[in-house]
Amino acid sequence: MTATADTNPLLDFAALPRFSDIRPEHVAPAIRSLLAEYGDLIERLSADPAPPSWEGFIAPMTAAGERLGRAWGIVGHLHAVQDIPPWREAYNAMLPEVSGFYAELGQNLALFRKYKAFAASPDYAALNPVRRRIIDNEIRDFRLSGAELPETLKPRFKAIQEELSQLAAKFSENLLDATNAHAEWVEDEAGLSGIPGDAREAARAAAEKAGRPGWKFTLHMPSWLPVMQYADDRALRARMYRAHATRASEFSADGGLDNGPLIGRILALRAEEAAMLGYRNYAEVSLVPKMAASPAQALAFLRELAAKARPFAERDLAELTAFAREELGLTPLEPWDVAYASEKLRERRYAYSDQEVKQYFPEPRVLDGLFNVIRRLYGVDIAPDEAPLWDADTRFFRIAKDGALIGQFYLDLHARDSKRGGAWMDSARSRWRDADGWLTTPLAYLVCNFPAPVAGKPATFTHDDVLTLFHEAGHGLHHLLTRVDELAVSGINGVEWDAVELPSQFMENFCWEWDVLAAMTAHVDTGEPLPRALYDKMIAARNFQGGMQMVRQIEFSLFDLLLHSGSLPGDAGGDVPIGDVLALLDEVRREVAVLFPPQWHRFPHAFSHIFAGGYAAGYYSYKWAEVLSADAFAAFEEAVDGQAGESHGSLLDRVTGERFWREILATGGSRPALESFVAFRGREPSVDALLRHNGMGGTHAKQYKNEHPGRHADCHRPGGGAG
Repeated sequence: MTATADTNPLLDFAALPRFSDIRPEHVAPAIRSLLAEYGDLIERLSADPAPPSWEGFIAPMTAAGERLGRAWGIVGHLHAVQDIPPWREAYNAMLPEVSGFYAELGQNLALFRKYKAFAASPDYAALNPVRRRIIDNEIRDFRLSGAELPETLKPRFKAIQEELSQLAAKFSENLLDATNAHAEWVEDEAGLSGIPGDAREAARAAAEKAGRPGWKFTLHMPSWLPVMQYADDRALRARMYRAHATRASEFSADGGLDNGPLIGRILALRAEEAAMLGYRNYAEVSLVPKMAASPAQALAFLRELAAKARPFAERDLAELTAFAREELGLTPLEPWDVAYASEKLRERRYAYSDQEVKQYFPEPRVLDGLFNVIRRLYGVDIAPDEAPLWDADTRFFRIAKDGALIGQFYLDLHARDSKRGGAWMDSARSRWRDADGWLTTPLAYLVCNFPAPVAGKPATFTHDDVLTLFHEAGHGLHHLLTRVDELAVSGINGVEWDAVELPSQFMENFCWEWDVLAAMTAHVDTGEPLPRALYDKMIAARNFQGGMQMVRQIEFSLFDLLLHSGSLPGDAGGDVPIGDVLALLDEVRREVAVLFPPQWHRFPHAFSHIFAGGYAAGYYSYKWAEVLSADAFAAFEEAVDGQAGESHGSLLDRVTGERFWREILATGGSRPALESFVAFRGREPSVDALLRHNGMGGTHAKQYKNEHPGRHADCHRPGGGAG
C-alpha cells in the first residue's frame, strides 16, 4: 500500500511534526515514497525541452526537496535525541538510500545544465539579487558534488558520499555507546569528599535506578565534570579522566567501539573526493563555500591569535603549577588535577566557586532571563505553546511580534543516556513562501545536555551552562528571526559556515552583564538574586586562565585544518594510520599548546565536530566568528557610551538590537556574511574587541578583510545543525 499522510505521520506536512505518533516503522515507507516523488520530478524536469524558469523549474524542485529534507530531518533528529536500537536501526537502514539519492542528485548533469542555462538566460538577469545568489550557489554546489566529473568516475564519487555518511553515523554511535558503557561506583561516602551536593544526589539517583547501593558517576558531562572539578579523591579523578580520554578508542572495553579505523577511513575518503574534484586537499574543498579565502589564510589567522595568546597561556600554567605544588601538594600537576586545581585557585584568588554561583541559576529563572533579553533586544513575545513531543522533558515555545507568529522552537535541555552528547541547534523547518504565496514559518530544535532536576528541586546551571544556552539560542534566533522568503537562503540556510557562529557567540556576551544577570538569578533555596559582590568577583575572574582556554581552541582548529590539508602520508593513498593522526596532533601541540596530555589520550576519537558533524576543515570557524561576534557586540557597548548621562542606559539597546536583527539575523544567507556585517557595523571586522574581551589588549590589532566571500548552501544533501 502506498504511504500517505493518513497512514504515515512522517508524510503529514500540514502542521507540526507528529512526534507522539511517529514510530521507527514509519521511516522506510515515508522516505522511500518521498525519494520516489522527488526522483520522478527530477526525471520529468530533466527531460523537459522548455527553457528553465523560476516558476517552472526552481519552484517545484524547491518544494520537493523541502518535503524530503523535512521528513529526513525528523528522522535524523530522533536518532540524535532518542538513540535507542529501533531508531538507530531505522535511521541506518535508510541512510545509504538517502545519501545515494543526494549524491546522484548532485551529479545529475542534465539538471546542472538546466541551472547553467538559466544562469545564462535573460530571466536570470531579471531576478532579484537573492534569487541570483541561490542560482549561483546551486551551480557551485553541483560542481562540488561532482556534476562535472566524467561519467566513469561518478559511481565512485557517489560511493564515497554514501560511505562517509555511514561512517559519520557510526562515529557518533560509537562515542555515545562508549560514553554509556563506563561508570565509576563509589560505595563509601568518604569517597565523595568535595563533590557538590546536587552532583551527589544525581549520582545516588543513578545508582538507585541501576538497582545498586552507593553512587554512580558516568562520563556524561553533568556527572563527569563535577568529579573532575571538585572530588578530593585524586585516584577517582584519575580513573574518570582516563575513561573519558579513551572513549571510543582501542582502550575501550568493547573493541568494536574503536573510532580509530573510522578516522583513518574518513580522512582517506575525503582526500580522494578532493582529488577527484581537482583540489589539492579536502581543506580547499571545505573552504570554497566559506568566508576564508584559503586554508593558508585561515592558518595565518589562527597562528597570529596563537602568538598573541600563548604568553598569557604560559603565565596561566605557571601560576597554576605553583599553586598546585605549594598549596595542594600536587607534584607533579597531572592532567586529572588541572580542573580541580584550577577551581581551587579560582576560589583562593577570587573568593568564590562555580558551585556557589550555580545556586543562583535555577532553570526556570534562567529561561525567563534568556527570554527577557530576547524581548528587550528585538521587541518580540515568547510564550509556551502546544505541540507533540518526543520526550516528556521537552518543551515548546512560540515567538511572535505584534501578535503575528514569527516562529516556534523545541527546547530539550537535560542529559539522557539515549541522547547524543553536546549542545546544538537544528532546523526542523525553514521559513519560505511557496509558489502559491503560502508562508511557512520556521521551526527549530534547541538541544543541550544539562543536569536534570533532582530531589524535588529545579535543575541549577553553572555559568558555563548559561553561556551554552545563550549560544544555542543565538543560533535559534538566526534561524527563527529571518525575513527571507526563499527557502535556500532563509535562516541559517546558505550562511557561510565560518560566519554561522556569529549570532550564537554574540548572545554569550549578555551573560556577563549585570542588568541581565540581576534579572535572571534567584538562589535555589532562598530566592535571593545574585549578590553584586559575587558578580564583581565573576567579572574579575572572567579571563581567569583565558590564555590557556584560547590556545586550547586554537590547538583543535589547527589540528583540524592541517589534518585536512594533505599533511599526512596516508592522504596519498589508503586509509590514514591513526598513529599518523596522533603524531600530527602532537606536532600541533608542540607549536601552540602549554598543556600536554598523556600519550594514551585519544582526543581525535571523540572529536565529533569534524568526524560526525559539519565542521571538517572548519573548526577554525569558532575563532573566526568570535572576531565577528565580539566586534558586533562592541556596537552595543558603544551605544551605552552614547547614552552617557541617561538614567537607564543599557546594553539591551532596542535601536541597536533592531539594527542587528535587520542586518544580520533577518538576512540569513541571502547575501555574503561580510556584506551583512559591514551593513551593521559600517566597516569591516576588527580583532580588537575579541582581544579586549579576552584581556589581551588589541589596540594595534589588524583588520581581517575577506578577499573571497563564500557561501554555504547545500540543497543536494540533507543539512546539519549548528553547534
